[in-house]
Amino acid sequence: MQLLSSIPLSWQTVLLLVASNVFMTFAWYGHLKNLATAPWYTAAVVSWGIALFEYLLQVPANRIGFQQAGFTLGQLKILQEVVTLSVFVPFAVFYMGESFKWDYVWAAACMVGAVYFIFRSA
Repeated sequence: MQLLSSIPLSWQTVLLLVASNVFMTFAWYGHLKNLATAPWYTAAVVSWGIALFEYLLQVPANRIGFQQAGFTLGQLKILQEVVTLSVFVPFAVFYMGESFKWDYVWAAACMVGAVYFIFRSA
């Protein structure tokens, strides 16, 4: 616990959101590769089990971010979207074998705009 307490609260929020999003990305999309031939309800139960770990990280991340680090609700949401894209692109390319698309770059550019607008008054 000493290590975690030495990390600034804003970074604790970001790191927990990244970790939670890794679990969520696998819960949402990993079954498309790993359980492609299984019935949908099997994939749903497995995904739900993975998503539990996402919530065990996301809930503390949002509480730390909102209650202690001083993020607004809107800032937490945009931060989550940036994290989602940052986790999803490597997942899609390296794990799922999708081709890299320039659309990911343009989406990231739009997210930079979103970050600017949501954090500019902070």
